[in-house]
Amino acid sequence: MGKRQRRRLDRQLAALSSRSPGLRGLLGAIQGRPGVVIRMPIGLLLIAGGFLAILPVFGLWMIPLGLLLLAIDLPLLRPFVSAAIIRVRRRWTLWRRNGRDRR
Repeated sequence: MGKRQRRRLDRQLAALSSRSPGLRGLLGAIQGRPGVVIRMPIGLLLIAGGFLAILPVFGLWMIPLGLLLLAIDLPLLRPFVSAAIIRVRRRWTLWRRNGRDRR
């Protein structure tokens, strides 16, 4: 089950990078195996910073990004994060399609 969830998360990250070329290099860099020492603390700091959303620099955007970083290394988070990415991608597609239909 763990390998299946890992492949699902990898597919979702690949789909994100194919849609926005600016993310391609960043997503490729964070997925490398030696990055586990960097990903874990940064992911935890992003989640902690997301709870400080009342401050000007911090925001709620930091929580999903921190969870994404942690999901690369923690199998427990992979199903939830990949499902969230799928939902966001579907809603984004519907939103863009509806906006195009209105014009």
